Amino acid sequence: MGTFPPRGWMRIYYNSMEAPGSMVLVTGLEGLVGQQSTSLFSISAHPGEHPRMGALDVCPFVPVRNVSMEECVTCAHIFGQRLAAELGVPVYLYGAAARHESRKALPSIRAGEYEALPEKLAKPEWAPDFGPPTFVPRWGATVTGARTFLIAYNINLLCTKELAHRIALNIREQGRGPDQPGRLKKVQGIGWYLEEENMAQVSTNLLDFETTPLHTVYEEICRDAQELNLPVVGSQLVGLIPKKAMLDAAEFYIKKEKLFILEEEQKIRLVVNRLGLDSLSPFHPRDRIIEYLVEAGEVDGGLVAKPLGAFVRAVGARSAAPGGGSVSAAAGALGAALGSMVGLMSYGKRQFEDLDPIMRKLIPPFHQAMEELVAMVDADSHAFSSYMEAMKLPKNTPEERERRTAAMQQGLKAAVGVPYGLAEKVSGLWPALKELARHCNLACKSDIQVGAKMLEAAVFGAYFNVMINLKDITDEKFKLVMSQKVSGLLEEAKQGSAVVLALLDKRVA
Repeated sequence: MGTFPPRGWMRIYYNSMEAPGSMVLVTGLEGLVGQQSTSLFSISAHPGEHPRMGALDVCPFVPVRNVSMEECVTCAHIFGQRLAAELGVPVYLYGAAARHESRKALPSIRAGEYEALPEKLAKPEWAPDFGPPTFVPRWGATVTGARTFLIAYNINLLCTKELAHRIALNIREQGRGPDQPGRLKKVQGIGWYLEEENMAQVSTNLLDFETTPLHTVYEEICRDAQELNLPVVGSQLVGLIPKKAMLDAAEFYIKKEKLFILEEEQKIRLVVNRLGLDSLSPFHPRDRIIEYLVEAGEVDGGLVAKPLGAFVRAVGARSAAPGGGSVSAAAGALGAALGSMVGLMSYGKRQFEDLDPIMRKLIPPFHQAMEELVAMVDADSHAFSSYMEAMKLPKNTPEERERRTAAMQQGLKAAVGVPYGLAEKVSGLWPALKELARHCNLACKSDIQVGAKMLEAAVFGAYFNVMINLKDITDEKFKLVMSQKVSGLLEEAKQGSAVVLALLDKRVA
């Protein structure tokens, strides 16, 4: 998925995404390549700024999609064992794969770096998890493990290395030590100087961007830099980044600056601009955001990737899925899309200038619901497929029959959950749709009328999909609760649609 060699670090990042079994094979083969390369270079002459302890410094396994952390731990163990056996080098385990509490954090293992390895390997407490406790000068040692997605993020400063490191000590969780912790949780950081760029960087690792977001790191470093009268001149992402991290940053700046931006592409562009992510090299979102790379590599993009005609023909084929659930989700997405369209047709025009503040408030819920309901088209089909797969499980012994029954019940609950979620999502749109009906451009009257009926039809379809799957569920409490909830949502949809149509007729009259 790409190599990203930051100049001056003497370091290359390689990202590969595959199924767990294939991943171990790929990285194992890379180890064989490494075996050949030991005769071509020696890490003993490595002058890079970045902390390091081995030629293959660290190889983490990260769950991206449909893979558990436990599976990644298994991959790390297999890889570490194989690398040590084939190359005869020391290998350490870290993160979720660590066998010792003291080895969970990578900086703890890498303390002292390559230069400290001869002494470290001689200590019993630092015996490697795999391989011999002997120093291999050309290779050093390798660390492998399993962790959540890490964002490597550097902020550029026109200052000295020492000043950059001073800021890093202020913000990183470790701070200056146990008695002087830093401000930002789940953040590592150091300061260094890039000679070829003639600037310093505060280099950070965001271990959990949900705890401390990308924009928080940037803003906090800017704050410290301002107090020291130091200029911040952009930032740099190393490797890949989850889309949510970028969109969270976009929402922060949209709210902070009172902006009105709907399209994902424009939100990403805003973040690139505000953080200066293209300050050292061009930032191409399609090559750097992990979800975009995953989508580009998929052969089957699902139902929503099909042309409309192909989707309709897929529904009309002799197959149980896609069926009414997917069609209901598509109807809901189209209803929300019409709400978004009517809002946009009533916004940004001189004749409707007084409506701009109202439309800024009303349009985003429809745009967001449109995207989420589109995703439910495939989610419904997948949920029903899990039930069908459970039906195919063997049933020759009492244990097999028990497992099959449990899997079928779980599949049915999943098949109920998607359409119920659809009805809930539409439920949140009725207040905005009523408000839109009171204020919108009346040239779009028929569009909002169709939108209201499409949303009602989506809930109608969701109701019947929930009810038909509930009848075979044995959990009576679950059945009662879901039946009551979805019935209430259907009644709300009928009333909501009627009110919207009445409001529009009243305005015409």
